[in-house]
Amino acid sequence: MDQMQLELLKEFVKNLKRDPDTIHLPELSFFKEWLVSLGANLPPPSKPEPTKEETKPQPAKEPEPEPVPEPEPEPESEESDLELDETDVITDDDEELPEYADASLEVTEEMLDSADEKRGAAMSAMSEGNLEEAVKIFTEAIKVNPMSALLYAKRGSAFIKLKKLNKAIHDCDKAIELNPDSAQGYKWRGMAKKKLGQWEDAYHDLTMACKLDYDDTANELLHDVTPNAKKIIEHKRKYERKKQEKELNARKERIRKAKEDYEKQRQESSTGSSGGFSGGFPRGFPGGMGGMPGGMGGMPGGMGGMPGGMGGMPGGMGGGMPGAGAGAGGGGGMPDLSKLLSDPEILSAFQDPEVSAAFQDISSDTNQQNGWKVWSTTTRVIYTVKRHYYHIIF
Repeated sequence: MDQMQLELLKEFVKNLKRDPDTIHLPELSFFKEWLVSLGANLPPPSKPEPTKEETKPQPAKEPEPEPVPEPEPEPESEESDLELDETDVITDDDEELPEYADASLEVTEEMLDSADEKRGAAMSAMSEGNLEEAVKIFTEAIKVNPMSALLYAKRGSAFIKLKKLNKAIHDCDKAIELNPDSAQGYKWRGMAKKKLGQWEDAYHDLTMACKLDYDDTANELLHDVTPNAKKIIEHKRKYERKKQEKELNARKERIRKAKEDYEKQRQESSTGSSGGFSGGFPRGFPGGMGGMPGGMGGMPGGMGGMPGGMGGMPGGMGGGMPGAGAGAGGGGGMPDLSKLLSDPEILSAFQDPEVSAAFQDISSDTNQQNGWKVWSTTTRVIYTVKRHYYHIIF
């Protein structure tokens, strides 16, 4: 038997002598039964053995459910708390598209001249207040020259006077598509959107129109829409800033909660580890076991080496045990094994499923038929203990 195992076995016997009631602990029932089978006369317990119901671990209390946070109210619309001047704002439910021409049409010089003549006639009709006729003539001009951005913009202005604002916006979109530098397209689209109460879009269109080709009418319209547009733009900035702050605070709260949960789990793990072998040792040894942390800490190592040495014990148990007790007197230099049991590396080794199974084999296989298999599994635990405490023991 290895000297380390022998010393641990001596320490265990020493503790049994010091507290004979230890042999009646449920965790050592296998050892008690084995001693009785050999004819050993064991002293009765000084206090009644705990019943199974008493030793049954209390179920852990279920954590109280966290309060469900109340759903936050839906944010109000971006313009709900703004006071805007809605004077002269109208609606237009007409979704019909204006008449367009074939863009693939090849335009000749004669067609360009014809389109110019028709544009002049449409402008005259507009000045006379004949708006429907003006739209009709502009449409004829567009069919002759479908690539003219100016014709679409002018027809859009006629649609505005007819309060057909959606058609006007479609024409201006086409004008800007054909010519992105069309100041007329931005000007009339800005006016249409102003009449619809689309203040921010109108502000951007009219600003672009004045930038491309300053116009007194465009500038006046821009002056009209600026107060409402500025309110909306500032409101959106505040809303976006609050949204970002809310997301940041939510992220910080998630991080705080994650850290709190991690710290709680770490403390629970640390508390569970410092309790000795509770939950981790195969036989469920309690951490202190009535003042025997040192002795019980040595039991796994000693028992792990017993397959080779226990074979001779049945015949000489009666006389051999006292000798072991006598020899235990030399163990005065043994370390505080309660510290050994709190060593994280040793605890981790004892909590290994293979090691747990090996110690269970020790307790159930009284004939030690599987001794060498058990020894190969528990060797690394014994050497872990020896590596840390060899200089103290020897």
